Amino acid sequence: MIGRLLLLTVAVAAAPVAAGSAPAAPVPAAEDARPGCAAAIAYSDAHKGLAVLVLRHGEVVCASQDTARPHELWSGTKSLVGLMAAAAVQDGLLALDERASDTIAEWRDDPGKAAITLRQLLAMTSGQPSAIGRPQGYADSLRVALTGAPGTRFQYGPTPLQIFGEVMRRKLAAAGRDADPRRYIERRLLTPLGVTVGEWRNGPDGHALMPQGLVLAATEWAKIGEFVRMGGKVDGKPLVDAAAFAELFEGSEANPAYGLTWWLPRATPSDDPVTRSTDITDPAAGLPADLVVAAGAGDQRLYVIPSLGLTIVRQARLDVAALLAGRKSDWSDRRFLAALLAPRSAAVD
Repeated sequence: MIGRLLLLTVAVAAAPVAAGSAPAAPVPAAEDARPGCAAAIAYSDAHKGLAVLVLRHGEVVCASQDTARPHELWSGTKSLVGLMAAAAVQDGLLALDERASDTIAEWRDDPGKAAITLRQLLAMTSGQPSAIGRPQGYADSLRVALTGAPGTRFQYGPTPLQIFGEVMRRKLAAAGRDADPRRYIERRLLTPLGVTVGEWRNGPDGHALMPQGLVLAATEWAKIGEFVRMGGKVDGKPLVDAAAFAELFEGSEANPAYGLTWWLPRATPSDDPVTRSTDITDPAAGLPADLVVAAGAGDQRLYVIPSLGLTIVRQARLDVAALLAGRKSDWSDRRFLAALLAPRSAAVD
């Protein structure tokens, strides 16, 4: 599914095991107000599922076992970086359409890299190649050669967000603040949202990985989903810049199905293998138009559907052997959502 092919990075980045603090007592399966709860959990369990948690207007209406045990989000981490960018806009640290070379001085003499905007880094259209393997450190990522003109192609991989991490590091330092992007995210977003981090893996340079590496329990990931469902507000007050937040969920011309680190149910001309592997881009799927998805390897998912008041978390075991062998997962976002949202309707193809 989403992000699987190029997220072979996880196979060599770390062992595919749950991390974090000792798990809390198992959460008993809830009697769901929606009759699709049992069907959705069964579908998830049949596809290496570990946890399913559904909140409707902030109240738990469906829960499997182990929703309090931390698991790695893999590329689900990326979507938090988009939220960090919206916070940084509110703080006056950056603008989405500014050139990265305004901060990365060593790019100014490179005609291609000098033109890259921060928006393009977040949209995976900045020209860095799709890549397999352990993400490079922030500084090393700056030296990766472009394989496409900025803004013209969607190329999903870890490098753009590692570069964004370096941009944030330099901007924070220039502003006289703590220059650690992870601590910025925790201070500006995770702590106000009450999110408890299980772990966050570092890259080879000792900096927190921006494309992957965050370890959260389903209950904690759901808090981020609820923040998104509420429009980037806490107690009615914007925690991030409102305009920048809205732009996270607008696709690019190169790939309308991918916003600024969030996946969208949009038809797309993009023929890259990552986008082709998802089944949410078919207009005939009947998915809610305001659905947004954070997705990671092993079919980790955070679905947010504001029009239905829903935040949905799904976590699963990562099958490294299958990834290394190139075996495609048979997980279907459409089938899972159909089971949960419309259990009495005809099955989604």
